[in-house]
Amino acid sequence: MEIKFKRNGTSFSANLAYPIDLSIPLRAGLENPNCYWAPPVEVWPVVAGDFVGDTTKGGAVNFKNITLNPHGNGTHTECVGHISTEKHTINDCLRRFHFLAKLATVYPTKMPDGDRVVLRKQMEELVRPGEVEAFILRTQPNDGHKLTANYSGTNPPYLHHEAVAYLVDCGIQHLLLDLPSVDREEDGGRLLAHRAFWRYGGQSAQIRINSTITELIFVENEIQDGVYLLNLQIASLELDASPSKPVIYQMTVDSGR
Repeated sequence: MEIKFKRNGTSFSANLAYPIDLSIPLRAGLENPNCYWAPPVEVWPVVAGDFVGDTTKGGAVNFKNITLNPHGNGTHTECVGHISTEKHTINDCLRRFHFLAKLATVYPTKMPDGDRVVLRKQMEELVRPGEVEAFILRTQPNDGHKLTANYSGTNPPYLHHEAVAYLVDCGIQHLLLDLPSVDREEDGGRLLAHRAFWRYGGQSAQIRINSTITELIFVENEIQDGVYLLNLQIASLELDASPSKPVIYQMTVDSGR
């Protein structure tokens, strides 16, 4: 179950038998992370005549509907179509699924106005230009509350747009974090961090079409900071975002190869 690959002349190995899942399971009801006042996830069986799509109610099979909001109900990956007037879908924008990624932990800085913000100077200590393609940010404090937190109206931590611009300068194509958004919950629609990450708002040629942001992940405390192989999985939806399942694998550097 071992995979070997090279990047910038360095050979790596990863054992695919030991995945580390960073996604938060979705279930019907309120026991999910929720943000931006999204309605809760609903699951219900199809009923057609004598047919009931629920084995606990006498049905031969489970055959159920689900309603959810990708942005508001758990781990999701989004593309520039989230903020653009042009149509871009996550299914079109995410064309590769394996990346060299770095996991790093940070305490957001408390600002004079009470906001908790990850600043550029903090990012500069966590990742170097050209080091990796994807960046996974775990914020502190970090506990199981993140698995079911209702963030709506709480002004959760976010990233300063200059910190995000630094990640772009470092060549980060895919950003993953355990917060509901890279931007402030209420910012008057400016979305400075989103715009900085996708370089949206300037010349169309500069838009980073194939870059993604994944929000509301969860990284257990025992997972060490470091470099991993990332597999970023989505559903093939023609929408700006999809529920997603980012999985990382520990790696070793193959010396002498």
